Amino acid sequence: MHLVQRVAAVVLTLGLSAGLVGCGFHLKGTNTQATPLVYTKLQLVLPENTEDLEKKLSVYLTATGVQLSNANDAYVLRVLSYKPVRHELNGKLVETLLRLTVTFQIEDKQGNPITEPRTLTASRSYQYDVATVNTDDQQYKYLSQILIDDIAQQMSRQIAANRLPKARNITTQPVAQ
Repeated sequence: MHLVQRVAAVVLTLGLSAGLVGCGFHLKGTNTQATPLVYTKLQLVLPENTEDLEKKLSVYLTATGVQLSNANDAYVLRVLSYKPVRHELNGKLVETLLRLTVTFQIEDKQGNPITEPRTLTASRSYQYDVATVNTDDQQYKYLSQILIDDIAQQMSRQIAANRLPKARNITTQPVAQ
C-alpha cells in the first residue's frame, strides 16, 4: 500500500470516529455503578394484573445494579398507571394497533415523591386477513409481551441514567461538612 493510501485511510478513520463522538454516540456499558447512589435499593409497587411488567422490571433493574428490597432505606418505584389499549381497524385486512402507556415515579418510604411522574408509551401494529388464517391471538399475545419488555427497558434505562426530573415539592437539606 502506498503512503498516500495509508494516510488517507488513517484520516478517514479518524474523521469517522470524530463524527461518531461529535453526535453523542457511545458504547453501552454494563457498569453496575451506573445507577445513581440514591436508587440502588428499590421496592417495586405495581397495580394488579401487571405481573409480567414486574418480572421484566426485576430483571432489567437488577442488571443495572439496583437491589430490589423492602428495607426501610429503599426507595419505592411506584407505577401510577398501566393502560394497555387495543384498536382494531376493519377493512379488507384487519389492522390492530396495540399501545401500552405506563406512568411511574420514585418515592421515599413515606410516599413522598422524589421524582416527577414520568409517562412512557410503546406501540406496535399488525395486520391479518380473516379469510386466510386467523393469527390474531398469537400475534396479540406476542406483541403484548414485546410492549411490556420495551417499557421495562425504558424504565430501567431512565432510572439507571438518572434521567428522571426531581419532584418540585421536595426541599433538599444542606449537607453538613
